[in-house]
Amino acid sequence: MDSLNSLILDVNDVFWTYLLIPLVVGAALYFTLRSRGVQLRLLPEMVRVLGDKAQPGPDGRKQVSSFGAFTISAAARVGTGNVAGVAAAITAGGAGAVFWMWVMALLGASSAFVEASLAQLYKVRNRDKDGNESGTYRGGPAYYMQRGLNKRWLGVVFAVVITLTFSFVFNAVQSNTIASVTKGSFGDDFPAAGAGIAVMVLLGLVIFGGVRRIATVTQLVVPVMAVIYLLLGLAVVILNISDVPRVFADIVGGAFGFREVAGGAIGAAIQQGIRRGMFSNEAGLGSAPNAAATAEVSHPVKQGLVQTLGVFFDTLLICSMTAFVILTTNPSLSERGGADLTQSALEDSLGGWAGHVLTLVVFLLAFSTLIGNYYYGESNLQFMTGAKGRRWVLPAFRILVLGAVFAGALGSVDVVWNLADVFMGSMALVNLVAILPLSAIAWKLLDDYRAQRRQGLDPTFVRDRLPELPGEIECWEGERAAAAETAKASAEER
Repeated sequence: MDSLNSLILDVNDVFWTYLLIPLVVGAALYFTLRSRGVQLRLLPEMVRVLGDKAQPGPDGRKQVSSFGAFTISAAARVGTGNVAGVAAAITAGGAGAVFWMWVMALLGASSAFVEASLAQLYKVRNRDKDGNESGTYRGGPAYYMQRGLNKRWLGVVFAVVITLTFSFVFNAVQSNTIASVTKGSFGDDFPAAGAGIAVMVLLGLVIFGGVRRIATVTQLVVPVMAVIYLLLGLAVVILNISDVPRVFADIVGGAFGFREVAGGAIGAAIQQGIRRGMFSNEAGLGSAPNAAATAEVSHPVKQGLVQTLGVFFDTLLICSMTAFVILTTNPSLSERGGADLTQSALEDSLGGWAGHVLTLVVFLLAFSTLIGNYYYGESNLQFMTGAKGRRWVLPAFRILVLGAVFAGALGSVDVVWNLADVFMGSMALVNLVAILPLSAIAWKLLDDYRAQRRQGLDPTFVRDRLPELPGEIECWEGERAAAAETAKASAEER
């Protein structure tokens, strides 16, 4: 087992260092320059759009709002990596890793804008078992690969990889984390099997309720967990406020080597910061667009802006708070390297009770990630199977996911986690191959959006506005779709 783990680690190092990181950074730089920094220029607009209300769907029920889709993606983004991942990055790369994590978020947000806007443009309508519109949507990279690039085979490859990575492997890791922190707080009085069963039952209640229930639950859980964690972190920073200037100096100094002797330390900071930043905010990886497609908005760019804000929320707020908690209390980094590093930092400043509160926070983080990860798999499974697969494939898939969650709580996940890095990297590679050529469409959508805003309008999009857009666009046909429906109805009457 150790030799297998070592082999996977070696593959990961080569794959990420020499192929994936340069590609992701290069794409993010191109998108930032081409859009003239859309992720920073339109920051006020992102906040404004986040408050848009969703209208009732064909069945009379409220559809998923921009904020609902934002929380679904945030549920998957904001996970135990924000607690344990940042600690691991600092342990391996020093304080400088935090700086490069920030850089990755600021640049990668442009990739998030492109992929989310494309997901909205090429989304499709969900239908119930009788073939009627359910009032909800689904979409993501697999859908814009088929409909925008006309490459269904590429979409299928992506759908398989993301389903395996998120719904099974990553969910097993999350449930294992829940079981671990529960045991840390309650000891053997709450065994791993008990934690696995509890998480499995709770997740089952959510995922068998459909995308509306997923959005409802995440709209409640994500803000709560974020507020609790941010308040804890803020308390630690306030108690150690005199150390904040030193922390900033350590972060900047470690990033550029002002305080480093060996160049290898600088390289470790860059690699850990970029890699952990990518894992944390998922910009360009192709996962968050699956959530972005569920929203009911009047223009695709609106959800592109909302998902861009999600990158900042994840990295610049949640991850930064973890970093400051660790670096202001300055525990021995050599002795710890994960969630226990964050936990010890909280306990050092606030007392033992803070460790138990962190257990609750980690549970909320991990459980919300379970929900978001499951939805990504469901959306892509429906892409592969179509409407015919809804009757038995989807229920069977849900049962298998619950089984993976239970199994994950019981076992060791070192090999599975490292293997997941390979899968996730492969997923990002496929997605970037698609969004680089399709980004030209995102710029046209952005120009249309900005033109309407300059006229003082709340932007609304129909395909007639940009008839040159390629591919099969189902949900934005506008006047042409209405005319076709009228003609069809008249023909049927005759």
